[in-house]
Amino acid sequence: MIDFIQQYSPVTQALMATLFTWGVTAAGATLVLFTKTINPKLMDSMLGFAAGVMIAASFWSLLAPGIEMAQQMGNTPWLTAAIGFMGGGIFMRLTDRLLPHLHLGLAIDKSEGIKTSWQRSTLLVLAITLHNIPEGLAIGVAFGAVSAGLSSATMGGAIALAIGIGLQNFPEGAAVSLPLRREGMGRTKSFLLGQASGMVEPVAGVIGAVFVLRMQSVLPYALCFAAGAMIFVVVEELIPESQRNEKHIDLVTLSTMTGFAVMMILDVALG
Repeated sequence: MIDFIQQYSPVTQALMATLFTWGVTAAGATLVLFTKTINPKLMDSMLGFAAGVMIAASFWSLLAPGIEMAQQMGNTPWLTAAIGFMGGGIFMRLTDRLLPHLHLGLAIDKSEGIKTSWQRSTLLVLAITLHNIPEGLAIGVAFGAVSAGLSSATMGGAIALAIGIGLQNFPEGAAVSLPLRREGMGRTKSFLLGQASGMVEPVAGVIGAVFVLRMQSVLPYALCFAAGAMIFVVVEELIPESQRNEKHIDLVTLSTMTGFAVMMILDVALG
């Protein structure tokens, strides 16, 4: 698989990888074609698993290579990591304040961002879309970094990141489409809106790859930036949503650890 992907340009590689992650989001959204509901314990566990994958990916696929790359390029590793990481978090905070969105399970008067008259369905889709932005950027930056030829960025690691993000996108597609269906929306429209939340990933992936290809000096910062943005999403959204039901906290915690372990194995084995 690595040999097949290597024959394409980094931008095309990023596009292919993010089209895959979008496809997995769509696969999760297809659950709405068969059912209106999913066991809350299962959904919480799936969201916990997604959080674990993103935490592991943030370190193994982004922060660690970024720190190593900073050292190879003669930068101060800890300073580069801190600036990039916090920059990613601040970027997501600003986006969170500006983009209208509504987190799962909340009433429409609890929507965040600039106040609008948009429908609840639109706000729910935008909530998932918001945290798909750093995922797409992370994949694009990872594939762009491989072209720099530094030992800290490998094709296997970039592929592992895409696979890991793809795995955790499945519950995200379901998390949008199923609530819309329960509120009376038709199956087809619920599916279309559910999968639409992943459409931003190919766009963000291409932007990330193009950016680092043209400005390779900022590669370490870009990797750490993507890590910070992903951690913001995990702490601000995925973990609180997965642990909303106190009865499932222990199970969700183990699911989060499982997601971390799976992503860690993928990255170490392929990277």
